[in-house]
Amino acid sequence: MPTARETFNSSIKDAEELLAHFNAINVQPPPPNAEVLKRAGLIMACTAWETYVEDRVQEAVQQRLGEGNDSFQNRFLLRHLQITLKQFHNPSAEKTCKLFSDFLGVDVSAGWQWNNYDSARVRLELDALIKKRGEAVHRSKSVNAGIPAAHLVRKDELEKAIRFLKSLVEATDAATKV
Repeated sequence: MPTARETFNSSIKDAEELLAHFNAINVQPPPPNAEVLKRAGLIMACTAWETYVEDRVQEAVQQRLGEGNDSFQNRFLLRHLQITLKQFHNPSAEKTCKLFSDFLGVDVSAGWQWNNYDSARVRLELDALIKKRGEAVHRSKSVNAGIPAAHLVRKDELEKAIRFLKSLVEATDAATKV
C-alpha cells in the first residue's frame, strides 16, 4: 500500500500536468479558455494536500496502534477517526492542526518551517490557498461584456502553490514521524 507521501507525490503531478498544458497553449494572445487549466490545477493541488492529510493521520494512527491489537479502545478510535475524516473538508491550518492534535497529540504546525517560512506564515499561506480553492470551485469565471476580468489564478501563483504544498508535505511528514 502506498504511503501518504507517495500518494501525494502522484496526485500533485495532476496539478503539474495541468500547468504544463496551460504553458503549452499559452500563446499571445492566450486562448480565452486557457484560464480553466490554472483553476483546475489549483483545485487538484489543494485536493492532493487534503488527501495527504487524511492519509497521513490514518497512517500514523495505525502505526501507533500497532498490529494485532483489536481492543475496544482501538476500534472506537478508528471509528471516530473515520467519522471525523468524512467531515474533513477544506483542510485549513486550524482544521489540519486540530486533526493531528486530536488523533496523534502532535502540534504539526511546530514543524512547519523551511527557508523563508515560519509556522505563522505557513498557516497564512495555507489558509489563503484553501480559500482560493473554494473560490475556484464555487465561482466560475464571471461573464462580463467588455473588459475581461482578471484571472482568479495566475500562472506564477499556481507554480508557487505547488512548490509550497510539496514543502508543506515534507515538513508535515517530518513533524509526524511516529
